[in-house]
Amino acid sequence: MSDAVDVHYGGAIAVDTEVLRNIGTRMLSAAASMRDAEGGAVAAHLELTLSAPGREWVGYPALAADATALRTLAGDIEADASAVLLMADAYEVVELHAQARALEASDAAAAADLRARADALAASDARIQPLVDRLRVEWVLGRFEGLDRQVDASVGGWGSVFGSIGGAAALAGAAVIAYGTRLTGAADPVLVTPVRTTTPEGAPTSLPDALRRLPSAPGAQVKVETYTMSDGTNRHVAYIKGTQSVAVGGSNPWDMKSNFELYSGRTSASYQSTLDALKLAGAKPGERVDVVGYSQGGGIASYLAMDGTYDVGVQITAGSPLEPTLDDSQTLVQLRHTDDVVSSLAAGGSPGGTGSPDSVTVERVADPVPGLHDLLLEPHRIENYIETAEMFEASGDRRAHGLGPLWSDLSEAESVTSVEYHAERIMPEQTLAPGITPDGGDDPRGRGRDVY
Repeated sequence: MSDAVDVHYGGAIAVDTEVLRNIGTRMLSAAASMRDAEGGAVAAHLELTLSAPGREWVGYPALAADATALRTLAGDIEADASAVLLMADAYEVVELHAQARALEASDAAAAADLRARADALAASDARIQPLVDRLRVEWVLGRFEGLDRQVDASVGGWGSVFGSIGGAAALAGAAVIAYGTRLTGAADPVLVTPVRTTTPEGAPTSLPDALRRLPSAPGAQVKVETYTMSDGTNRHVAYIKGTQSVAVGGSNPWDMKSNFELYSGRTSASYQSTLDALKLAGAKPGERVDVVGYSQGGGIASYLAMDGTYDVGVQITAGSPLEPTLDDSQTLVQLRHTDDVVSSLAAGGSPGGTGSPDSVTVERVADPVPGLHDLLLEPHRIENYIETAEMFEASGDRRAHGLGPLWSDLSEAESVTSVEYHAERIMPEQTLAPGITPDGGDDPRGRGRDVY
């Protein structure tokens, strides 16, 4: 496994532009202090030379050298500050264009205004546009690092096939869900039933802990934890599993049909099952619901965060094929393996990032050694994503503690109840494809087990 994680805001944006500008401004302030110190050294040199005792002082060479060093240091800091501020402008141009694309479907006038701001900023300095172009190229070239190396040469051309998937997803343009987008159409009818109820000892305490709370009861695809707070209000955390069946329209809603529907913007049976599970758990419209989703569950979580039915403050995904466009009050934490063929369907996500300033994307090459095991989608396994979460927590990056307030708030609940739900697609037996039975026989690996 790779021993390094890349932590960033998402897409081509590596840092918050306001933070970058603040750094540049502070650097200019430090340079000004250096200039003042240089002026003081020069003035002292002059005053000493005008007095008889001072002319006998032997420290003139050292004082002159200090003044020269201060002048050089101030110049270096000013040059670096200028570069930092220039990079902040370039990042903002990328971000404004990304925001404009996200708003095209819901607010064309606002999108046009953002583009005008980006164009004006780029035109303010001839150096900005070349930097913008370089950022975009570097992001495009690096967002699928390792994917084209999946499966060794002995298996033929599978590496190139895997490598083309991300590019095809990028061209399709369906991977990043524009702001305000809602799923369309009616889902297949489903039946959702509780299969296990437990009382957890408390809330998750870390990102790896949250991923370990994905449903584990036989046949369960969704888990809802309900936290009753001291003021009598309820908060919920929904945990949503990945694809369970390779069938297209069998009894298990977490199948390829639901994958296709979610990716094309249509309401899937798995999405409807998640809504039904939340309703059964007592979640009321407008209540706070945070979401943890793996694989297909990440796609469900993305639309849930944008649906507006619930107040989704935090969305955590691992290996999701989709990326939502969230507002600045919502935090998006994404774990992505650049060599994960499922995650590559997100086409690298938004070039401008999305969500609040606390949002973060954590990436790595999960399996740098190609081999036959890649045919089993080794980089996509939830165990490897949990390992990535652990590496992030241990990295020392301050952003690893960004979810601390969520865990802290949930830990103050007076009681916690966890219910896991099993969902089945209801359909007339005569419409089932050959070989598919209503009892879940469409899943050759056994109901409830992750396929991916």
